[in-house]
Amino acid sequence: MSEILDAVRAGATADVLASLPMPTSTRAVFVRRQDADMFAGVASEDKDPRKSLHVGEVALPEIAPDEVYLAVMASSINFNTVWTSIFEPLPTFGFLDRLGKESVWGQRHAQDFHVVGSDASGVILRVGSAVRNWKIGDVVTVHCNYLDDQDPSSHDDSMMGSNQRIWGFETNFGGLADISIVKANQLMPKPTHLSWEEAAVNGLCNSTSYRMLVSANGAPVTQGDKVLIWGASGGIGSYAVQHVLNSGGTPIGVVSSPEKAAMLRELGCEHVIDRKEKNYQFWSDPHTQNEAEWRRLGKDIRGLVGADPDIVFEHPGRSTMGASVFVTKRGGTIVTCAATSGYMIEYDNRHLWMKLKTIKGSHFANYRESWDANARICEGLVVPPLSAVFPLEGTGEAAFEVHHNRHEGKIGVLCLAESEGLGITDHALRERVGEDRLTIFRRHA
Repeated sequence: MSEILDAVRAGATADVLASLPMPTSTRAVFVRRQDADMFAGVASEDKDPRKSLHVGEVALPEIAPDEVYLAVMASSINFNTVWTSIFEPLPTFGFLDRLGKESVWGQRHAQDFHVVGSDASGVILRVGSAVRNWKIGDVVTVHCNYLDDQDPSSHDDSMMGSNQRIWGFETNFGGLADISIVKANQLMPKPTHLSWEEAAVNGLCNSTSYRMLVSANGAPVTQGDKVLIWGASGGIGSYAVQHVLNSGGTPIGVVSSPEKAAMLRELGCEHVIDRKEKNYQFWSDPHTQNEAEWRRLGKDIRGLVGADPDIVFEHPGRSTMGASVFVTKRGGTIVTCAATSGYMIEYDNRHLWMKLKTIKGSHFANYRESWDANARICEGLVVPPLSAVFPLEGTGEAAFEVHHNRHEGKIGVLCLAESEGLGITDHALRERVGEDRLTIFRRHA
């Protein structure tokens, strides 16, 4: 194990990597099937990922013909890692068991452990017999769309496949490990001007925002469009701000403190609403929404940009959907990808149908969208919102931070990378992008 990993850390050639024996196990972060009921009766906010996420050795299975072994230099924390760790809305072992019934290769995933993580940057150690476009030694990042290429629906838009999955959430052997197993069609070039940890945080959130706001599969922004972005200093929100700016639109970012507002303005978002300062009360009580507060939000938006938003970028869900539907302009679109405050949403349908508005559902991204979103990172047009970095052993603490919304942007996790700042090969591009811009979220953390 140590020999091949030392070679990766030292930047060994493909020939050297290929000559070294593959280890039979890897250090990884995982939850255990036996713990699935450990938080029974505990309120969601009191469930502690530090108690359920374990770091230890797990066996590595054989790779399928269309897969690679990836030496993971860094990974990151996403909300799906939190959901897995607190076994909500249900334990993920059901996902693994269903995958295990699909094929011989699927059986490898149905284990009594679940290695988590849906982001990664690293180096390819081995390639399966059917892999054509990638080779040992290639430096890559990973997107998390785990698709079924035998489903006809996948060949129009792979996100429409009946059994499309998210790697590291609905599959095993995810990115929070020293070695991961990845399909070849999840691989993308690593941005050369970024460190391992900066490159590792983008795959899931950047691709999600790109599909929602750039791709024709979402609600694509055009020049002059005004876009309200909830949670604009968070993971997907901060990418959304950048994609709107790159598309010629005007983002209106919603944040929860003056410090976050200042950070967002440095990112290029001129119009910011501090919801805590405004103290919006969209719900009068747990069962009743307050239309007067929706109207107040709409007035504040018009005061900033002179019009109602063409698009609302929705992901909080229950706490904000009523307001989102109300403030969107006549004929506008609410595009939603999540429901972090609750998925049983309510809104006044009169404001949807009588004003010809549209609610558009969106889930992650297909390979084309992920590749194009990654290209914007590679070109320096989008910067990673990395705010903190933890060691692999600290994954539980990092997930706890995300669970309680104590972070901004994205939290990176070092796997094989020995320290922060490694893996940068294009220093000239990094200088052109600017160290200050690349570290906005670290400086404001």
